[in-house]
Amino acid sequence: MPVSCRCNEVHHRRRVVLTGGPGAGKTALLELVRHSVCPHVHPLAESAGVVFGGGFPRSEEPVARKAAQRAIFHVQRELEVIGDTHNAALVLCDRGTVDGLAYWPGPPAEFWSALGTRREDELARYDAVIHLRTPTARLGYNRTNPLRTESARVAALIDDRLLEAWEGHPRRVVISSESTFLHKATHALEALREELPTCCASGGLPFPGSP
Repeated sequence: MPVSCRCNEVHHRRRVVLTGGPGAGKTALLELVRHSVCPHVHPLAESAGVVFGGGFPRSEEPVARKAAQRAIFHVQRELEVIGDTHNAALVLCDRGTVDGLAYWPGPPAEFWSALGTRREDELARYDAVIHLRTPTARLGYNRTNPLRTESARVAALIDDRLLEAWEGHPRRVVISSESTFLHKATHALEALREELPTCCASGGLPFPGSP
């Protein structure tokens, strides 16, 4: 259940991205957050999950891949509009608009032109970025998610592209894969706690293994 918070102040909203390649652990981490944070933390759905889960055609053809990334970009923007309507201290985005660059089958300049925006403008939309690195097959990469189609090798390449796409963000934390997800999640939650106001942070983001 969400943690109670006695603070009734209007918060200065911070928008934080949780990103990373396929299999990095975003879904599991977001489940911890959704069930254990105060009401002033507002997690958003993943726009790619909304698009593909809703039946948008998925194909490796360049035209289809570009169409999908345009759709995902605009859904992400609109999800963030909804997130901003809450009295949220922190809007937690499951990926951000910059992520599409890693999946775009063409040069970066074409991506920004197709969406009518600039990389620096999209980076500026987010106050912080927490990047979970994709594990190798040895460290636990798997394809149990039905929307995950990438092999371990392809997932690692996407993760590298995401790392490059978010390069230069002034407040980025990169969480490496570890032998257990417990350690990785703890480090990510510590980074997330740093983005919360004192009233919400003291209410308790979950720390795996803690009482």
